[in-house]
Amino acid sequence: MKEIFADLHVHIGRSENGKPIKITAARSLNFANIAKECAERKGIQVVGIIDCASPYVIEDIENFLKTGEAYEIKDGGIIYKDKVCILLGSEVETSEVGRNGGKGAAHNICFFPYLKDIKGFSNELSHHLKNITLSTQRSDLSGYDLIDMVERYNGILIPAHAFTPHKSYYGNCVDRLEDVFKEKFDKIFAVELGLSSDTFLADQISELETRTFVTNSDAHSLPKIAREYNKMAVEDISFKEIVKALKGEDGRKVIANYGLDPKLGKYHRTYCDACESVIETKEPVFKCPKCGSDKVTFGVFDRIELIKDKKETKSPKNRPPYIYQVPLGFIPGVGDKYITKLLDVFETEMNILHKVSKDDIEGVVGEKIAEKIINAREGNVKIASGGGGVYGKVK
Repeated sequence: MKEIFADLHVHIGRSENGKPIKITAARSLNFANIAKECAERKGIQVVGIIDCASPYVIEDIENFLKTGEAYEIKDGGIIYKDKVCILLGSEVETSEVGRNGGKGAAHNICFFPYLKDIKGFSNELSHHLKNITLSTQRSDLSGYDLIDMVERYNGILIPAHAFTPHKSYYGNCVDRLEDVFKEKFDKIFAVELGLSSDTFLADQISELETRTFVTNSDAHSLPKIAREYNKMAVEDISFKEIVKALKGEDGRKVIANYGLDPKLGKYHRTYCDACESVIETKEPVFKCPKCGSDKVTFGVFDRIELIKDKKETKSPKNRPPYIYQVPLGFIPGVGDKYITKLLDVFETEMNILHKVSKDDIEGVVGEKIAEKIINAREGNVKIASGGGGVYGKVK
C-alpha cells in the first residue's frame, strides 16, 4: 500500500483549439496543461478532470493519447508519464425540488473508468441539456435520475461542494440528501465538502456519518489546483483503486483531508447583498443587522447551523483528520517570484507544504518568507471570514 495525493475537481477553461468549456475558468486550463501541472509542479498523483463530457474535450483526450505521453489502463483512468492518473469526469447540474416547493439546483461530479464510458454518458446527457459542449449546464435530470445514468456507464456520483449557497444539495435544495436520493442513497458513498466547510461542520449532520468526505480544489486556474486535496492509501493509481479508497474497501482509504480553514472559503458566512457586508453573528440571521435588509445569501456555516440534527459534533471513529492548510498563493507576501524560486529547488508544492524543513526554505527565500510559510503550515495565522463570493483573507 502506498500514500498518494488526489484532487478530484479540476475544470477545463478552453479546449486545445480555443473552444470555451468552463466560461469562468482560465484559458490555460486544458487537458494537457492540467496533466503537466500535476506532474511537474503540484505533485498530485491523481486528478479528476470534470469537464470531459464535452465533445471538444473528448477530441482533445483522443489527440493526447496519440502523443504517446499518456495511455489508458485496465483498471480505469489515463496515466500520464507514469506519474499522474487522470480520472475522466463530468460535473452535472441537476434540477431539484427545493425547500418549500421551490426550484433548486445542485452540482454533482461523476467519474468514469474509460474514454468509451464517458463518450456514452456524453451522448445520453446531451439529450437532457441545451449545450453539451459547455461545462455544468443545467440539465432536466434530478439527482435521483442522474445516478442511474451514471451507473449505466460504470461510473460513480459524488455530490459536489455540498453546502455552498447557489448550486448544492444542502445549500439551496434540501435539508437531507436522503430526501433526493431516497432508496438510492446507499449508492452515494462520498460527499465533497467544498471550500467553505470542513469535517467538523459536516459531521453535525447524522446522515453523513457513514459517508467519506473528500476535499478538492474546484480549480478554475492552474495555480489553484491542489488548493484542497486528499491523501489516500492505495495499491496503485487507477479509477478502481480510488473507488475502493472512497468506499474504504480492502485497506484502501482516505487517510487525511487537506483543506482551507473554512473561514477562507468565499461562502463561509452569510452575506448581505444590500450593504455588501459579511455577517458574522453567533446565530444565523435572515435580516442584516447592519442595514436591516432581508436580501441575504446564507453562508455554509449558517446553513449548517439551521439544518444540523446533532447536539454535539462527534465524528465517527474511522473519520480521517481534516488538516487545515493555507496554499502558498494565499500567504501574504509569498508571490509568484518566491513560489517559482521554491519550485525550482523543491520541485512540487506538495514537497514544500509537507516535507521541506524551515531551514531549507529559508535558504531559498530568506527567514521572513520561510517563517510565513511555516506559520501557515502549522495553522498559526489569523483569518478574516469570507462570504458572498469573496474569499477570506490571511491577516
